[in-house]
Amino acid sequence: MMKNRFFLALYSFFFSTFTIGLISFVTFETNYSLLMGSFGATMVLIFGFPESPFSQPKNIFFGHLITSLVGILTYKYIFLSISIVIALSVGLGIFFMILFNVTHPPAGGNAIIIIL
Repeated sequence: MMKNRFFLALYSFFFSTFTIGLISFVTFETNYSLLMGSFGATMVLIFGFPESPFSQPKNIFFGHLITSLVGILTYKYIFLSISIVIALSVGLGIFFMILFNVTHPPAGGNAIIIIL
């Protein structure tokens, strides 16, 4: 059991380091800003708990896409206090992820990251 946990931890370390390193490289060496704080938590799910429903490709892709779009749209079109816009963005992001059955918990932070 401990041996399996060690290899899972090693696997997670290697591939999360590589993935975040690649995204960081693209972000800092090009004009494409792809790096977001929520991706760190996504790496935990993808590489540490790959069987989790939250770790499935459709959940990761559409969860991040939906919450990012919600963050952009609420920031651009809702003219209220920033704290209200952030709260609405997170709530709406969660609403749409659950509605479309693509819940990915780390993506819940995207709206906050985008608005700030």
